[in-house]
Amino acid sequence: MESNRNFGKVAVLLGGRSAEREISLKSGHAVLGALLRCGVDAHPFDPSEHPMEALLEQGFNRVHIALHGRYGEDGTVQGALELMGVPYTGSGVMASALAMDKWRTKLLWEAAGITTPHHILINEESDFGKVVKEVGLPMIVKPGREGSTIGLSKVEDEKDLPVAWRIAAQHDAMVLAEQFIEGTELTAAILGDVALPLVRIEVESGLYDFEAKYISDRTQYFCPSGLSSIQEQAIQALALRAHRVLGCEGWSRVDVILDKSGRPYFLETNTSPGMTDHSLVPMAAKAAGISFDELVLQILELAHVG
Repeated sequence: MESNRNFGKVAVLLGGRSAEREISLKSGHAVLGALLRCGVDAHPFDPSEHPMEALLEQGFNRVHIALHGRYGEDGTVQGALELMGVPYTGSGVMASALAMDKWRTKLLWEAAGITTPHHILINEESDFGKVVKEVGLPMIVKPGREGSTIGLSKVEDEKDLPVAWRIAAQHDAMVLAEQFIEGTELTAAILGDVALPLVRIEVESGLYDFEAKYISDRTQYFCPSGLSSIQEQAIQALALRAHRVLGCEGWSRVDVILDKSGRPYFLETNTSPGMTDHSLVPMAAKAAGISFDELVLQILELAHVG
């Protein structure tokens, strides 16, 4: 499929130096392949191997960010691109930094009346007994600024809390203890100003962790989600609001848990979600009648300078 959109020379930022490097390489090569199939003059660019100023030296006109995690999804790369005046996909500096910071995301959502699980910050000096009393069991313990559920643990017994904290603290000094909501895993992809069809996730273990996302072949995805149209539309509207409250632009993916009473709890926003042909945003786009290649083009079309 040839694209009649003139994007000029496009760099696909992939790899990077976060804990999600390998996933980013997969996303980036999928994006690159789509752009090339559409006739876009696209090239891979790994910021862990080349200085960012090489984007200007090599004459790139636009950047598609396929980086995940720190140094790619947290506002740092976005700031560098703004200083250079190079249009890039996704959210700007502030929204990228806020969305990467799960604690501050929750503070903003709570202020805006968007329901999120109860949570507190913990460290090595925390009284873990008090943490259990305040958050309850089971709970989720995770790094405050990491992605792909890296460093995440589900704690069902107080004696396991110190180990869970240590695992999370290996990835970030900020560690979050969060109420575990038992229910249905959902994700809402945002494209432009539209929330795409919800994806429902069924996990055999009951926890959508790194293994369930990337290793297990027993995790199931459903799109359409199977929710009633009224319920789906209500969650889509809230997801779009959650995206906007953080100042997100272009596209994102908002993760949600629907508890057994039907109440949605918003977990986090991903401003540079996975983009392989098995990822959730392409799945939602397909249900909306948007092919993978067209999705990539639309995201690129929404690129902006700060």
